Amino acid sequence: MVKGLYTAHTGMVNEMKRLDVLSNNLANADTTGYKKEGTTATTFGDELAFRIRDTSDYGLPKRIGGITYGTKLGQVYTDYSTGNLKVTDNDTDFAINGDGFFAVAFTNKAGETSVKYTRDGAFTVNRNGYLVTKDGDYVLNTNGALTGNAGEGNYVRVDPNAKIQVNELGQVYQNNQLVSNIGVVNVDNYDYLEKYGENMYNLVDGGRVVNSDATVEQGALETSNVNVVSEMVNMITIQRAYEAGQKVITSIDGTLDIAANQVGKV
Repeated sequence: MVKGLYTAHTGMVNEMKRLDVLSNNLANADTTGYKKEGTTATTFGDELAFRIRDTSDYGLPKRIGGITYGTKLGQVYTDYSTGNLKVTDNDTDFAINGDGFFAVAFTNKAGETSVKYTRDGAFTVNRNGYLVTKDGDYVLNTNGALTGNAGEGNYVRVDPNAKIQVNELGQVYQNNQLVSNIGVVNVDNYDYLEKYGENMYNLVDGGRVVNSDATVEQGALETSNVNVVSEMVNMITIQRAYEAGQKVITSIDGTLDIAANQVGKV
């Protein structure tokens, strides 16, 4: 058993997983409200430091030939930093300036409706006057967003033939009359959010919806927070690290060949 083979192998697998995450970021660089993902890795140095401090196995017998793999993928995390705002001058396009999410009544293929959260404010008004996402899911008002009630009574509804004006608080006015409000809420701990699709999020058990102090910008959209140039540089770095692992395996393979076919004959 040659430890170098396993170290190089785990390093290459780690780089493959990092590349998968990076490729997904690049694929969604133009997705409205998308939040990029990143990866962490557990290095040998961290494992060694942990084991030095671990006194639980002192004096216990150990197996001969036990090894520690070189590296492994720690976790995939989401970067929730705000993307740039792009002005569209479309009355039904909205961007959130600050920490928070729009709440929508999402209906899956099985006909089940649940509340999802998103930063994508590219909405439209359907023929019945409801404010909906590009996929036809209904946008919830403040009450629906805070309570998680996706019932029809909490949909944002307007007059489809009248001009829409929305202030920073998300209040919707038509003909100088308040007709509805767009719900913008936040989550007390983002660790309780999980991605659903490209730019929607589920609130898992233990998460709590709270009021948001973010403002709403009408006629603008939030772009993704993916820096394409930075991601391309990281892709080159990953490629070189992967190639380094290949070279290590090739070198060890050559050493084993000499040991078996030349030294072994002597």
